[in-house]
Amino acid sequence: MLIKRSLLNNLEGNRLKKYKVGYTQGVYDMFHIGHLNLLNKAKEYCDYLIVGVNSDDLVKQYKNKIPVINENDRAEIVRNIKAVDECVIVYTLDKEDALNKFHFNAIFIGNDWKGDSRWEQTGCDMAKHGVDLVFLPHTEGVSSTDLRTVEHSKIKE
Repeated sequence: MLIKRSLLNNLEGNRLKKYKVGYTQGVYDMFHIGHLNLLNKAKEYCDYLIVGVNSDDLVKQYKNKIPVINENDRAEIVRNIKAVDECVIVYTLDKEDALNKFHFNAIFIGNDWKGDSRWEQTGCDMAKHGVDLVFLPHTEGVSSTDLRTVEHSKIKE
């Protein structure tokens, strides 16, 4: 029985995934369980997962925030997550630019962005290239934004 179970688990682990290359992108500041859940879930859908970590300058541009953890350290943290096959620092939110560089066939985002006009447009833009936009479950109750309480340029204890 033990041999059959082991064989069955091995066969299930080797079945083909829906996508060859998947891509997701984010800040990944103050890495938390929500980040880990998203990356692990994305990897369930693809053979090779590329993660773009937004550069410090990019975060300043579109969020008007300075990341707590610098881009190189954030990338190193993400790079060492088992589900991640490749991690790159990115300097734009333009997903077509990312597609041209990384040639993915699925892009993953948390379902808390479902209905957002920017992501709906991204889905339409990606579909023109045969790329699926896949919404993954958002981990409720945790976000880097919520973890950030800044007072006098320091994280509040």
